[in-house]
Amino acid sequence: MSLSTRDVTWSIGGRRIVDGVTLDVSPGTVVGLLGPNGSGKSSLLRLLAGTRAPSDGQVLLDGVDLARLRRRDVARRVAVVEQHAQTELDLVVSDVVRLGRIPHRSTWSPESDADRAAVAEALERVELTSMAGRSWHTLSGGERQRVHIARALAQQPQELLLDEPTNHLDVHHQLDLLGLVRRLRMTSVVALHDLNLAAMFCDRLVVLKDGAVVAAGTPSDVLTPTLIADVYRVRAVVTAEGPGGVPSVRFEPGAPRRGGGPGPS
Repeated sequence: MSLSTRDVTWSIGGRRIVDGVTLDVSPGTVVGLLGPNGSGKSSLLRLLAGTRAPSDGQVLLDGVDLARLRRRDVARRVAVVEQHAQTELDLVVSDVVRLGRIPHRSTWSPESDADRAAVAEALERVELTSMAGRSWHTLSGGERQRVHIARALAQQPQELLLDEPTNHLDVHHQLDLLGLVRRLRMTSVVALHDLNLAAMFCDRLVVLKDGAVVAAGTPSDVLTPTLIADVYRVRAVVTAEGPGGVPSVRFEPGAPRRGGGPGPS
């Protein structure tokens, strides 16, 4: 396992936000983190990135506790695309992507040929080479998200963590962005709200409720009417009518029946 947790807990103000999570992320897979607001998805991503230390348990990178690794070494290996990343500075696209090289450079060191090559490759992988000189403030929401992914790729990581990257994007850009993540063939953990997008683009799903894992497995195993009723408190019909036979979720009006069932159609 490239990235994993063992009974990880994180608390603040006496409240458990992440509660005893054990997670294994296999190399080359896309894992979707699901759950309602406040379920602990973003906090778990920060624990996986090493930007937050667990109150208990371990986060492991190739079997080594992140607490034993230098922050710079972790940043060279694990890249994060935050949910909200804004800047008031008048930067061009290549400047933003170049920020991904910080873990590879010493303070005040000039840009190297390796840095320039990494930035160029990252822009090419997200198909933004022609926009390298564009001002950040002229970009659409979908274009900005691509730039942030390019910045993460410039770190040359092996693991990519994305916190609700499709928020505030229209349907076209949501599909485009997650298709890009899928084509990268990189070990990725993505926090998502949309169950159908998760089924389409993720190999495995991990569902959180009140900070704890309540289900984990393939989309077909995880996305059931009973689980959706229990976690999201809504009625749903789930069929295998999504692209390639993946689960397709259709929500219905009305609260689920007591006991977690989806209720009559």
